Amino acid sequence: MNQTRKIAIALGANIGDKLANLRLATERLGEDVLSDLKASHIYETPPWGFTEQPHFYNAVVIGVTEWKPPAILNYLKSLEQELKRVVTVVNGPRTIDLDLLVYGDETWETEGVIVPHPRLAERDFVLVPLVEIWPDWIHPRLKSSAQTLLLNLQQTQRVHATKIEPLLLDTKTPSQE
Repeated sequence: MNQTRKIAIALGANIGDKLANLRLATERLGEDVLSDLKASHIYETPPWGFTEQPHFYNAVVIGVTEWKPPAILNYLKSLEQELKRVVTVVNGPRTIDLDLLVYGDETWETEGVIVPHPRLAERDFVLVPLVEIWPDWIHPRLKSSAQTLLLNLQQTQRVHATKIEPLLLDTKTPSQE
């Protein structure tokens, strides 16, 4: 018997057709990996790490899956290749970036997978869209909600996320319901 988990996946892009790549990746995730998919708005954010590159479009999707983290990670890397991601510089420009952020209330550290994402609490470009659609998720190690993690981050740094538009154009986002 398979068990389902609610998960969160971050999406980002800063070269090529950013909107199309984010939407195509979301569509594929909804077809192949996630049921009950919900998506945040798209946020424009400055680059993190390597700063000499265009701004990013970022979003988060959540949904339910029976897949385990190693299988999800393999799928995400395969989808990135399909969408022509080429790594030239660490944290550099990309057509698409897909990261498994959250696997229910579980931690996972095996087979090259660390969940929750180890830098989730440090990144406004992940927390802002996550809080939009799953504010009460509790980080299993830090014992804080996504909302609290974002508030803590805002106390130490300026948040640079500008809401652009809904990731999914044909469905309502939580703020529209």
